[in-house]
Amino acid sequence: MIATRRQALQAGGGLLAAVLLRPSPVLAAGAVEIVMQGTPDGSQVWFDPVGILVQPGQTIRWTNRDPGNSHTVTSYHPSLFDRPRRIPEAATPWDSDYLLPDESFSLTLSVPGVYDYYCVPHEHAGMVGRVVVGTPSASAADYANAGAALTELPQVALAGFPDVAAIIAAAVVHRE
Repeated sequence: MIATRRQALQAGGGLLAAVLLRPSPVLAAGAVEIVMQGTPDGSQVWFDPVGILVQPGQTIRWTNRDPGNSHTVTSYHPSLFDRPRRIPEAATPWDSDYLLPDESFSLTLSVPGVYDYYCVPHEHAGMVGRVVVGTPSASAADYANAGAALTELPQVALAGFPDVAAIIAAAVVHRE
């Protein structure tokens, strides 16, 4: 049987619609990848993407692709290194411990809100990241009353967090 031109166009249009209507990789049910990287001389280190939007129950996997450094993925929380809480109150804090090159750490976040995290040895170099889970409340990233008695964040770390609205708008914010 020979397909007519109309049949070929209809089949192609259906295929195109299926491709265009599939969910974004960031919002899909699969794991989202965040890479830990650095310059060869170790003078700069970062997470990429630095900001992501995920759905509750979605898994995030951080992988160290920096051949010259070990890194951590650690949430800001008073129970971890006396840091201010910068995750939702109902969320469980985490610390990956040191990840050597090509090692990974995975975590599934189920509580909606804003989660800020950092690399323990490189926080003073601005190695921080932000995950937005679901649709957070308007005050979800208001950390003004995080606890004056706790160790303050370095200014370079505070400057490294992407804006929550920018993450929600773009779903992924890469390092500049």
